[in-house]
Amino acid sequence: MKMINSMFLFASLSFASVSAIADNYIVDIKGMHAAIQFKISHLGYSWLVGRFNNFDGSFNYDKNKPEDSKIEIIIKTNSIDTNHAKRDKHLREEDFLDVDKYPEAKFTSTSFSEKSDGTAVLKGNFTLHGITKPISIDVKYIGQGNDPWGGYRIGFEGETRISLADYGLTYDLGPASTEMDLFFHIEGIKI
Repeated sequence: MKMINSMFLFASLSFASVSAIADNYIVDIKGMHAAIQFKISHLGYSWLVGRFNNFDGSFNYDKNKPEDSKIEIIIKTNSIDTNHAKRDKHLREEDFLDVDKYPEAKFTSTSFSEKSDGTAVLKGNFTLHGITKPISIDVKYIGQGNDPWGGYRIGFEGETRISLADYGLTYDLGPASTEMDLFFHIEGIKI
């Protein structure tokens, strides 16, 4: 399955077996230097693009032991936004996300493997619509350094593709719309 930038939710993170020198970060949602977006084919003719406006998360990263890195992201499903109020209302209802029953989506990492070209593969469990499945996210390092406010930041982007049916989302959108690409743009502030 093709991997592409990915999706949803952040919250507090537990750092199991983390190196003592790993740096801990919170996702910059206050300044909103982070985004979770998605796209899905519309009838095979164009792309429907959207985002989740409310999410939170944290992660740790040790450049000397990147394999110990961990991240957890929590997404508020009712924050889905496709720039079309009527469609967004439908997406929040039982036919799709059923946000009253499933108010959050969540990603919790299980492994992080860096490649020699500066990219990495982040594996973990993604929960959506009450169903948890393992996914892989292709990750690219963006940059890191001091910010103008006395803090330190690091940024990554990630992509993945999920099958809607894997998460019990079976509303018939046509044969071209069975998978969705998720995109994660994550800037963390060192804590």
